[in-house]
Amino acid sequence: MYAVIETGGKQYQVAAGDQLEVERVNAEEGTSVTFDRVLMVNSDGSVRIGKPTVEAASVVADVVSHKRGQKLITFKMKRRKGYHLTKGHRQELTVVKIKEING
Repeated sequence: MYAVIETGGKQYQVAAGDQLEVERVNAEEGTSVTFDRVLMVNSDGSVRIGKPTVEAASVVADVVSHKRGQKLITFKMKRRKGYHLTKGHRQELTVVKIKEING
């Protein structure tokens, strides 16, 4: 059994026991979080696709930890003008472990 969920503007295919990094979720470490935006559920060949979400379906996960992603560097430059700008960005991430898929 697996499901496709949406969180943080991205879609993830998850199954029970999977561990993945999603954008920061407001929950304490060790607590459980529920993802309600389930786009598809495949249960032993029986596929349910939502329009846009599957009714009464949810995915329960445990928050393992919070961390920051790798640093991304952006560089802007205009030739012959003496202008260059360097910026960095690190995304705030949450590591979750999928506990169960309901629905």
